[in-house]
Amino acid sequence: MTTMSKRIDWVREHCKLLLGISEEYRRTRPFEGLKIGTGIHIEAKTVALLLTLQDGGANIVSTGNLNTTQPDAVDVLRAEGVTVIGQPTKDSAEHSAYQDEVLAVHPDLILDNGGDLFVRYLDDPYPNLLGGTEETTSGRMRLAPLRDRLKKPVLVINDSPIKQFAENEHAVGQSALESLMRFTNKVTNGEQVTVFGYGACGRGIADNFRGAHARVSVVDTNPVTRLRAHLDGFATPPRHLAVSEADVIITVTGGHDVVTVADLPRMRDGVILANAGHFPTEIDAAGILGASDVVDVREYSDDLITVALSDGKRIHLISRGHMFNLAGPRPLGNSIESMDLGFALQARCLEAVARKDVDASSCVVPVPAQIDSAVANSYLDRKYSYQSS
Repeated sequence: MTTMSKRIDWVREHCKLLLGISEEYRRTRPFEGLKIGTGIHIEAKTVALLLTLQDGGANIVSTGNLNTTQPDAVDVLRAEGVTVIGQPTKDSAEHSAYQDEVLAVHPDLILDNGGDLFVRYLDDPYPNLLGGTEETTSGRMRLAPLRDRLKKPVLVINDSPIKQFAENEHAVGQSALESLMRFTNKVTNGEQVTVFGYGACGRGIADNFRGAHARVSVVDTNPVTRLRAHLDGFATPPRHLAVSEADVIITVTGGHDVVTVADLPRMRDGVILANAGHFPTEIDAAGILGASDVVDVREYSDDLITVALSDGKRIHLISRGHMFNLAGPRPLGNSIESMDLGFALQARCLEAVARKDVDASSCVVPVPAQIDSAVANSYLDRKYSYQSS
């Protein structure tokens, strides 16, 4: 007998940490009576996280991020009783309205991704917010200057060493490589790939493309970080040379306007532009598409655009500068196990805030060391449990 199941079932089955936490939460109910508002990529792994929090007694009100919401994930969440606001969108104004709807229910805990919800909370604060979590470095950079106004415990998942090496360094590099090949079906061997940003994600991307036999150069504005890339064996030419030599340019800095219309004259014919950073602002897609020397724009059905310039060059843009490893045809994102680790950290950190194990002195700070240790031990114990007998 054959049973047909969805890919989401496969993902949930392999989120072993979250399955264990769900079993525990059904007994302990740490979020009983609390509302959790989330603004995070809605995809298969997120389903496992949100249902785990729901098993802990939480009332979940969730919306997605720009251009990464997957309809099948939304359908599963809604069928399981999770309130999901909005639909897939590339429109920032529409996305902003969805975030406002999440905050309109006055969640007791916020699970943020990029700092959007916490920043909006400060525009119209309400009394019952206990605190919450921030997933990204980009969000931490936004929220850190706001500590004196937030005055709530906000634990930054991306500052956990587990998140840094398991997801950012290993998994983002894998998913960026897989996604480029999924979008373009083009060879990486011998191609010149330029990576903007050499944080944990940039290191993972550079290393994975080197492993795929690409020639890799790194651009970073921090001279110490640039030296690290050099000593790691990557080319670190001046920015203008890195742009002019590239067959593929990948941005992953957390910044704005990293690649702009001003770079078009330097780019070689056929260069591919892709962004792996959280915000769709690293590549100025609107500026490039609207440049005065653009003579034709061809948009393909799978989120790939070719821009033809008056000098005959063609520039290829993936997903209009949105996070390309969670966009386009059959987006899979990072590996299941890496996200299971990161989302286990999320669940445990939200639990710590709900139980008031952390206070306002933990405002925009890394994951507590005891949570890192507990999650690491849990992962390794499960991995080697077969040897215990």
